[in-house]
Amino acid sequence: MDLRQMKYFLAIAENASISKASEILHVAQPPLSYQLKLLEEELGVSLAERTTRKFELTDAGRILEHRSKQLLELLDASIKEIRDVSEGLKGTVSIGTVSSAGATLLPDKILSFHQQYPDVNFEIIDEDTARIVDMLERGVIDVGIIRTPFALDEFESITLPSEPMIAVCKDTDSFRKDVLEIRDLMGCSLIIQKRNEKLVSELCMKEGFEPRIICKSNDARTVLQWAETGLGVGLVPKNCLRLVPHTRLSFREIEEPLLMSGTAVIYPRNRYLSSAAKNFIWTLKTIS
Repeated sequence: MDLRQMKYFLAIAENASISKASEILHVAQPPLSYQLKLLEEELGVSLAERTTRKFELTDAGRILEHRSKQLLELLDASIKEIRDVSEGLKGTVSIGTVSSAGATLLPDKILSFHQQYPDVNFEIIDEDTARIVDMLERGVIDVGIIRTPFALDEFESITLPSEPMIAVCKDTDSFRKDVLEIRDLMGCSLIIQKRNEKLVSELCMKEGFEPRIICKSNDARTVLQWAETGLGVGLVPKNCLRLVPHTRLSFREIEEPLLMSGTAVIYPRNRYLSSAAKNFIWTLKTIS
């Protein structure tokens, strides 16, 4: 039994007539009658009682009609699903992101993408930059979202606009200037992200003092939460304030070009990407 025979039989069964099925299928009656006979011989059963006055399915014929309809509907659905996946209309996009970048960048971007591709799902993995790069290299994720600066030679990338680093503090009296310089951090208890430790230390040493770092964390939320307790001054990219809505933290921008922080979307240069992932990257490019 093949798909053609199923389609022929279903047309005959639904119309209770070989002649009507012939008109609908645009196939001559003799070939239809022959295919029906072949089916009966292959299955070893009679599928229909047919006389010059009536055509009626047997019990076996009704079962085959039901199953043929199911199989052909499943085939049509499978073809559509495969085409949808190949065109990026369905599937899953896995994204590795540093928490501060993902939480501030992804919601708006994903909403925009979801409006175009409602049947594409997402898997979001929060990790640090080194781990994200490793997962990309091993093919565990499709796309990475990291903070820059970072060596991007191995990947294709979409670099988003940079933003200043800010100093955040619960005590508003700690900031006597509208814009801070590195030397203004002298004597402050600092709460920083680990990735910035070396750069902050070097910049402070260049100004003639060693920074007092009391807490290091991979997560910008932790930096903000510790700063909100009053333990010290947190250093985070400016848009990370969105991570703690309704915060009472005050902040000042730090005037230091080397502390400008950007966000980059990175993805493999020479590896297969699903159509859903390609569509997501294209969406990021068009709305960045």
